[in-house]
Amino acid sequence: MSFTKTNMLYNHYSWTALPGDNPKISGVPDSTLFNRNEGYEVLYLINKVMADNNLKNVESGQKIEKMIRTGLPGDVRGQKNVVEWIIKNWKQY
Repeated sequence: MSFTKTNMLYNHYSWTALPGDNPKISGVPDSTLFNRNEGYEVLYLINKVMADNNLKNVESGQKIEKMIRTGLPGDVRGQKNVVEWIIKNWKQY
């Protein structure tokens, strides 16, 4: 299942796409700073966490989005660190 823009709970996002050949895009979460206000970045991380953890329903994606929006500490900034924080704190939300 792919979590899509229409499944998202919040609508405050900016939707600015990066060019497809941008060298900052590696295809895996890395140390690149995560922008929690950029819809494409949030959507990518939601789908990545869902795929890597065999999560298949819309509610799981919405839970991840809510975690990012309401719980993610300001000092957790790299993509990889955000994914790790979501996994570590999954049961608390």
